[in-house]
Amino acid sequence: MYNPKSLKAEEFINDLEIRETLAFADENKDNLELIDSILEKAKERKGLSHREASVLLACDNEDKIKEMYNLAEQIKKDFYGNRIVMFAPLYLSNYCINGCKYCPYHISNKHIARKKLTQEDIRREVIALQDMGHKRLAIEAGEDPQNNPIEYILECIKTIYSIKHKNGAIRRVNVNIAATTVEEYRMLAEAGIGTYILFQETYNKESYEELHPYGPKSNYAYHTEAMDRAMEGGIDDVGLGVLFGLELYRYEFAGLLMHAEHLEAVHGVGPHTISVPRVKHADDIDPDAFDNGIDDEIFAKLCALIRISVPYTGMIISTRESKQVREKVIRLGVSQISGASRTSVGGYCEPEPEDENSEQFDVSDKRTLDEVVKWLMEMGYIPSFCTACYREGRTGDRFMSLCKSGQIQNCCHPNALMTLKEFLVDYASEDTKRIGEALIEAELNNIPKEKVREICKENLVKIEQGIRDFRF
Repeated sequence: MYNPKSLKAEEFINDLEIRETLAFADENKDNLELIDSILEKAKERKGLSHREASVLLACDNEDKIKEMYNLAEQIKKDFYGNRIVMFAPLYLSNYCINGCKYCPYHISNKHIARKKLTQEDIRREVIALQDMGHKRLAIEAGEDPQNNPIEYILECIKTIYSIKHKNGAIRRVNVNIAATTVEEYRMLAEAGIGTYILFQETYNKESYEELHPYGPKSNYAYHTEAMDRAMEGGIDDVGLGVLFGLELYRYEFAGLLMHAEHLEAVHGVGPHTISVPRVKHADDIDPDAFDNGIDDEIFAKLCALIRISVPYTGMIISTRESKQVREKVIRLGVSQISGASRTSVGGYCEPEPEDENSEQFDVSDKRTLDEVVKWLMEMGYIPSFCTACYREGRTGDRFMSLCKSGQIQNCCHPNALMTLKEFLVDYASEDTKRIGEALIEAELNNIPKEKVREICKENLVKIEQGIRDFRF
């Protein structure tokens, strides 16, 4: 039976409920009266159920799709303004004992170069990232209890936080590692991580088990219930995601929203972030081998409807996607993007030799961080390197209450401007700096509280003088 409050995977992600949802959506995809009522509900900025959202996804009326896009754009502005948070992934190790058919790290791949960073390697990688201007990392590692035990991950986190190079510092470490125990999640929480991220890959249990033939990840229930264990372990910011292209996208969309509803129902806190990766080419992986790929238009519609359905969540898009695709979906709801990413183990210090490839997937957007920052600003966005909420304890239900009420912008807007100023002073090219200074000057006027605006102006001057790390 479907039960969003259940802690059993097959009850809160219920196959029969998803199939009935998709049938209901097919029956009502041309029901304009119902579609209009759903869109009216969405305008309240409180989100939609998986069934309501699935009706909108099935609808192919061009006028209604345009309404969805316009609404998604407005909701994004209401909750996140014109800020885009910047981050980079850091791959620690690609040793893995799983058999995932869509990932080149699978244990049967005998020709990919296997690598694991030492703490000194991590130091060099982090300095390279700091010298670009990054303040926020997402660490990644394959599942291998021997090579990548929790003690190794914790040591890496400690090393990352300890490194201060020139004016650089990594102020938030998000963690994307395999599903684990409550006790190990508690260790991660005590280590001061930001968000715990775990992609479901697919919510269809039958497909999941086919795609994960062996290894610890083959246990569908254990994997799907990981976020509940993470929250029990004290991690109150968790990030969901599916790998679009493995299963029918409408099934995945419904499952993803059901997972968000489950977290709200049980913990009172939905997903801090939702990621939207698509299957991409990688060593030993041909995306054409998966017959559920989606085109750019469907991808954009999915992004818009995630924003409408889960308005408070941060939406993440990586350098898997091209500049053109990212430009389109940023407008429709994406609030976090990676920049100058390397998906190889140890790829930031120097390029990998061709015969030592360790990439998890091919990067489509290969621009430098400076180029990405400039591009965002030219489109009217504020690239933000802010990590203040996490460091001020505004996480979990505290963040969500502020975000849902719109009050979070009173902190986020000035914090974004101050961290952008740090980037401009310390790392930006002259052209990027010129554009950024003009943007900051204009955006100061959009800080609603005069006192906050004046403090922000004072701090911007102090940043010019060499002082760092101001935050509201």
